[in-house]
Amino acid sequence: MAYISSNANRWYCAAEAAYGNIPSITADHRIPAVSMTARHQREKSERKDKTGSRTWAGLPAGMRRQTTFQLSSYMRDWADSSKLPPHGPLFEAALGGSGTLWAGGTPAMGTTTSNIHFAAPHGLNPGQAIVSGGEIRFVAAVPDLSTVILNVPFSAAPVVGVAIGAAATYGLASELPSISLFDYWDPSSAVQRILCGAAVDRMTVKLNGDFHEFEFRGMAQDIVDSASFNTGQGSMTAFPAEPAASGAGYSPVPGNLGQAWLGVIPNQFFTVSQASIELRNGLEMRNREFGSELPRGITPGNREVLMSLELFSQDDQAATALYQAARQQDPVSVMFQLGQTAGQLMGIYVRSLVPEVPEFNDAEKRLQWRFRDNRAQGTTDDEIVVAFG
Repeated sequence: MAYISSNANRWYCAAEAAYGNIPSITADHRIPAVSMTARHQREKSERKDKTGSRTWAGLPAGMRRQTTFQLSSYMRDWADSSKLPPHGPLFEAALGGSGTLWAGGTPAMGTTTSNIHFAAPHGLNPGQAIVSGGEIRFVAAVPDLSTVILNVPFSAAPVVGVAIGAAATYGLASELPSISLFDYWDPSSAVQRILCGAAVDRMTVKLNGDFHEFEFRGMAQDIVDSASFNTGQGSMTAFPAEPAASGAGYSPVPGNLGQAWLGVIPNQFFTVSQASIELRNGLEMRNREFGSELPRGITPGNREVLMSLELFSQDDQAATALYQAARQQDPVSVMFQLGQTAGQLMGIYVRSLVPEVPEFNDAEKRLQWRFRDNRAQGTTDDEIVVAFG
């Protein structure tokens, strides 16, 4: 019998209608598999009864169970803009808000790089994203039903009469939904797994690697597997087969492609060497309640949105202004664009972040500034917005 190749692995993710209820999936739910670890264990309680021996007598069945997971996935292309992106359920689980799909619009006369006039009511709200010319931007203000003002300008004004592309936007919410993660292997007779009731405690987006990469860590209600499946697990009557593969594959997005905008008045920085955005939900599971060995739900705590950034220092106005903002503790806005082609774009927008004074790293040939663990602030569920286009 041959070993199972670690490359013979495919993942799918989907939102759950109710906590722990495994949904059905299609080939459209597939996301790139890079690495996943899942740990499922029973609570280690200490028996204090006197057994007349030094031998451990074991624990009874029915002790509480705990499941944790960590996965890494590449950013992939968004082939069908009439549907939310495949990674959408993971970002909903991390941020809390449901994805909002905007189908696009047609720019009219008077459109500039930062003020977009539409030929018809646009239906956009502040925080939503739009796409034009291989760039993604966020709506900062809505003066009227046919005009929006962008957070940073496009490189070129959208062409009048040429449609602006669709975008899917994900915002924050106080409560977090749960998802199911499907882990399929070849051959089909191997052990297949589903993490149900999965909740994201930490989400990290890394920039300027070989490929743009997402990392999610959290807890799950249970691991349901094909080898030990019992009717009723995950509210299913049978373990689901993997969906038939669609004809089209997917493409990861090179990690060196994108844009960075920083500052009190945002300027585009071309010297970023490394960056990451991390969201921490302070998650706890409802796993101490009487009457169940599995968690019953999700309880998010205080949210943290942190940014780390390294860039080569330059003697210019934008770099000086960023350093002064850090010294004076003035909030700045941050926007990262990942990718540079429509259908392969992701935008991350932080409206208000107070940068820490950077460390000077002079170990290399060129001076670098390191901004570590800079925390975003806001009013109510508005620290960060994520979008795909």
